[in-house]
Amino acid sequence: MSTDAIAIERAALLQERLAALEPSNLQVIDESHMHAGHAGARDGASHFRVIISSPQFAGLNPLARHRLVYDRVHDLIPHPIHALAIETGKP
Repeated sequence: MSTDAIAIERAALLQERLAALEPSNLQVIDESHMHAGHAGARDGASHFRVIISSPQFAGLNPLARHRLVYDRVHDLIPHPIHALAIETGKP
């Protein structure tokens, strides 16, 4: 499987997992190319940035919002996803 196909598959997996948060905005950005040579990248793991807004974030501080995101994807870290940058917002 090509590197691009793997990245697309992993991004789709993140989108699928985060759909449970009923996001009003969800962007999954592959940033693996910015981490070439990094330990996780050498092992074939990916680096992603997630930008997400959800009604479920209402009344939550940023740490609590990040925890909701991590709860959905924790089993994907450290492999196949080595790093996940999260930007959360309210709808």
